[in-house]
Amino acid sequence: MLNCQQVTRLISESQEKEIPLMTRVSLKLHVMMCSGCRNFGDQMGFLRDVMRSYAKGKDEDSGK
Repeated sequence: MLNCQQVTRLISESQEKEIPLMTRVSLKLHVMMCSGCRNFGDQMGFLRDVMRSYAKGKDEDSGK
């Protein structure tokens, strides 16, 4: 079973690269049981979406 430190590292890594299937399964299992790691994952997803929106807006501004 993964601990919280391993899970937060894997959540961060999964933003940049695909992680192996069995690791993803262990990650999902931990996140289902751990509200702290679930919140961390939600926050990382939110930040990713905000940065993508910001970058998209910057691209549109530079095209003018």
